[in-house]
Amino acid sequence: MNEYMTLAETAEYIGKSKETLRRWDKEGKLTAVREPLSNYRVYRKSDIDTLFADFLDDDIQETTSNYVEPHNEYTVLELFAGAGGLAVGMEKAGLKCVALNEIDKWACQTLRNNRPNWNVLEGDIKSFSFSEYENKVDVVTGGFPCQAFSYAGKKLGLADARGTLFYEFARVVKEVNPPICIGENVRGLLSHENGKTLQGMMSILDEIGYNVVPVQVLKAINFNVPQKRERLILVGIRKDIDLKYEYPKPYKKIYNLKDALKKGDLFDSDVPKSEGSKYPKSKIDVLKLVPQKGYWRDLPLDIQKEFMGGSFHLGGGKTGIARRIGWDEPCLTLTCSPAQKQTERCHPEETRPFTVREYARIQTFPDDWKFEGSIAQQYKQIGNAVPVNLGKEVGYSIVKFLNSYYNLSK
Repeated sequence: MNEYMTLAETAEYIGKSKETLRRWDKEGKLTAVREPLSNYRVYRKSDIDTLFADFLDDDIQETTSNYVEPHNEYTVLELFAGAGGLAVGMEKAGLKCVALNEIDKWACQTLRNNRPNWNVLEGDIKSFSFSEYENKVDVVTGGFPCQAFSYAGKKLGLADARGTLFYEFARVVKEVNPPICIGENVRGLLSHENGKTLQGMMSILDEIGYNVVPVQVLKAINFNVPQKRERLILVGIRKDIDLKYEYPKPYKKIYNLKDALKKGDLFDSDVPKSEGSKYPKSKIDVLKLVPQKGYWRDLPLDIQKEFMGGSFHLGGGKTGIARRIGWDEPCLTLTCSPAQKQTERCHPEETRPFTVREYARIQTFPDDWKFEGSIAQQYKQIGNAVPVNLGKEVGYSIVKFLNSYYNLSK
């Protein structure tokens, strides 16, 4: 077992920045030591794991629940709906889905089969007009992909973003004119094109009549999701509304893989059996040697070299390679395919990738939410989704906002 980890590896392992680790070192919260051989500053894995149990931000308040009762029937129009992670979360928060747009045919099949009453608009968003929903919908949501814009002038206008999916999101918001709109994206949007992409999005929302709330990255583990996934949330409030939107408050309790797959607080039964990918024999032979919470550096040196090939000498953490998840930690972010070399997510006890239902549990989908298409299609739909419980907490924050808005407008 490799007992030391570098600064970069530690940062990746616990999902913190190197700056935070340096600060913790100064504060004596997690102290670095000198590695006997290289004299590098490293961390003892045992120290990290002890702290890992409560590695959360210090500023988390104890929150009983973000639950809010809707005062009216609030409606949501969802764009880029995928397999419904955000939509199911919104539904659980008491919002009614009036229509969902999605281009992937298998994801549409999933939405229709689970919710025959939902109006699923299948196809390219560019080919739909949403003007029938003008002033009839309370919130437009959508996880548009992050794409670069062409900058025409100093300030990016709606027309400059043509051809991007954010343009379509903004066009629909403009057509529908809801009190609030919510875009969600990967954390990487913050630094995409040195932040210009995000600034461009904000100036476009401003142009179509929406004030943007300061952007936040929400960590799924703080919202009853047993997975270290982060989503950037972009909230626009229509300019005629003078009301503050508040992000959902994080919870203190962190759920682990065990909570996802076994009967407990999150689910009232063990995970149902289901199909899943298999590893080739060569990979099983290697991964069998990796302990829980371990990764490629925990392999015998000769096997490390053989398994890693050329990248053995490249340095860097690569902590996702040959990674076996532990029962007592949240899962690392799920990807669209369960057995990619760079982002390995091996079951804690059995040497195999997570099954489809295990994947769905880690994303907090209910067990009765069935996915359509091939196994690969199902993994892709689940891996791309917003975790349901995170969607639900964002849903509560919207309900809270709309309650105040309709109270005022009375």
